[in-house]
Amino acid sequence: MYETMQQNYLFYEDLPAEDGLDFFDKPADFLTSVASDRDQKNGVLFSHIDSVKISRVQSSYPTFGIEGSLVRGVSGDYYYTILYTQPDSPASEMGLKRGDHIFMVDSQKITSSNYTEYFQRPSKTYRYQVARMNDNGAPDSLEFTTPAPRIVEEPSVYLTRNFTTSGGKKVFYIMYNSFEITEETELKSKFAEGLASSPNEIVLDLRYNPGGYVSTALLLSTILAPADAMGKTCFNLIFNDKLNKTENYVFDPALLQGVSNASFDHLYVLTTGNTASASEIIINCLRPYLGDKLIQVGENTFGKNVAQSLFTNAAHPQLEFWLTTSYISNSENYYDYYTDGLKPDYEESEDLTGYLGELGTEQDSLMIPVLYHIEHGNFPSTTPSETRIMTRWFGVNSTPQVVSNSVANKPKRSKLTSF
Repeated sequence: MYETMQQNYLFYEDLPAEDGLDFFDKPADFLTSVASDRDQKNGVLFSHIDSVKISRVQSSYPTFGIEGSLVRGVSGDYYYTILYTQPDSPASEMGLKRGDHIFMVDSQKITSSNYTEYFQRPSKTYRYQVARMNDNGAPDSLEFTTPAPRIVEEPSVYLTRNFTTSGGKKVFYIMYNSFEITEETELKSKFAEGLASSPNEIVLDLRYNPGGYVSTALLLSTILAPADAMGKTCFNLIFNDKLNKTENYVFDPALLQGVSNASFDHLYVLTTGNTASASEIIINCLRPYLGDKLIQVGENTFGKNVAQSLFTNAAHPQLEFWLTTSYISNSENYYDYYTDGLKPDYEESEDLTGYLGELGTEQDSLMIPVLYHIEHGNFPSTTPSETRIMTRWFGVNSTPQVVSNSVANKPKRSKLTSF
């Protein structure tokens, strides 16, 4: 591993000297001990080691299929807010949905010590006590008994909607949660369906997308790029000075089998701090070609501007070593967004502690300014987060705090295995 890093690591000059290194450490521990500070952010190490099984399967352990945030209320009590549930999962089968607040489990309070077992890595069934906002804006108290946890697949394309605004604009909304090679056919199929009605506007929701395969990002970028960009640079991979090479990848019309190149007035991209890596490629690499037609709404993205290449070792066939080997730049050679991420054209955020509207609708805080812009050609002067009334389940005069977010804890990936 160390020899591979000396030659291929983007930050090879930051490697410690061999003296004093423990080469008998577990591979993951050794990698952590030698990795550069530039190869990590907010506690996330970009280079990583996966088992072959983890690399090939979406869910490697039984779960209920809940993505959510642990919140500490103003009284000091904890509750768990559901961001979304996976389709065909125990959570969706029992009727849990986005915006539900789970405040007790088996009549026990939720704590920072037990929430992982209750929601992320359950080993048995539970009884959830849930607060759900009704049509009058007040919480109803509900109770759900979970089925047994099981392996749950997480589809890349989570949700699509075609609708027409009150002003007659046709909109295609797609929530895309991971860049997976194995689901590229499904991605093209969903776009083909969504574009069949010739929408005026496209909303690409990447708020919960931590990345994935760079080749899939190239496909999506090609679908969304203007026709006159075909054959031009989408992105460059810039390797270290030992390798002394730059690889160029272009918008490739050959990738569009089964789907046409999209035509639209605006592409709205919804982002949060969970939008990372391959997701950031889409924004950074389309910006030079779309200009003002690309409108980013939400929060600054995570800020991961590097890609990982796959290395294997016959001595450890069960392991995959993904090493950071290159920067990813756009056609204008821009990739300097590690520190601040990519900044939105219009800032808005979700309240992960309070009310969460249905995704892709006029109740969704990230969609409210998008729909306003579609209708009026400009953004509202006051953001929805400043004006909307948020229901607080544990007190009304103070702000609860997000302690943990399962989406934020997902690995941030830009994988180059297909190149």
